[in-house]
Amino acid sequence: MSSKVALIGAGAMGGAIGARLVETGNHLTVFDLDTEKVAALTAKGAYAAASAALAASVSDYVILSLNSPRIVRAAVFGPGGVAESARPGTLIIDMSSIDPEATKELAADAQEKGLRWVDSPLSGGAPKALIGQLTLMAGGLEEDVKDAHQVLRHVASNYTHMGPPGAGQTTKLINQVLCALNFLAVAEATQLALDAGVDAAKIPQALKGGRADSAILQEYMPRYVAKDYRRTGRIDNMVKDLNGAQDLARRTNTAMPLTAVCAEIHRMLTAAGLGGEDQAALMEFFKGPNKEIAE
Repeated sequence: MSSKVALIGAGAMGGAIGARLVETGNHLTVFDLDTEKVAALTAKGAYAAASAALAASVSDYVILSLNSPRIVRAAVFGPGGVAESARPGTLIIDMSSIDPEATKELAADAQEKGLRWVDSPLSGGAPKALIGQLTLMAGGLEEDVKDAHQVLRHVASNYTHMGPPGAGQTTKLINQVLCALNFLAVAEATQLALDAGVDAAKIPQALKGGRADSAILQEYMPRYVAKDYRRTGRIDNMVKDLNGAQDLARRTNTAMPLTAVCAEIHRMLTAAGLGGEDQAALMEFFKGPNKEIAE
């Protein structure tokens, strides 16, 4: 069954989600400040809107794919925002990765305006979105999370209700801690293998199915070896998420020493001008004076 969906934010992730929704037969209306990103989706069969309000006015569901709580709030409650024209009962599905506390406030404000809110951040990236295999962690009222699945089933193969508003965002921060530590561990192990003269390209196959195996090992060790820095994510976005995890740790008095080290390495690379690069560029941290310089 197709749905009428508004997509606010058509960047790398939003664009992939939008492309998948169109491909699976949904009526998609898109708004983004970058008209080229909108054009990429209208070329696939989506419709363009001149504002978030206009996109929401013709839709039953509104998906947000944005970069910060400030931008989310402006897109929903600011001039020309979703709340300006959305019909009562419209379900907002925030697939951005933002702070859990900000999400609770946004959900409460939406409720005051007669709108519903589900936070459903994701794991898997654009490649998984394009084939409908995202992992989604949802926060919100049970009936709203169930309703959101009518749309999200097109982009996700794993969808879990984690609790009330904000619970999805909290789970995403935990996901990002696990991913960031794994990215760094695999990069460090790759450099050790290279320095020790082992064929690092063979290690993923050698360890497949063992306790050290992981999706990141299988995907990223070959990329680390090849210095394949094609972007599927950004180091500075990981900094944002690790900052969020550390903020949550301070509020809950949780000790996270490994995350602190990992976050500092990500910040160092961002300060060195590599913030816009993929996680594969973590290999740059391990280059010493005698190491081969990446092209």
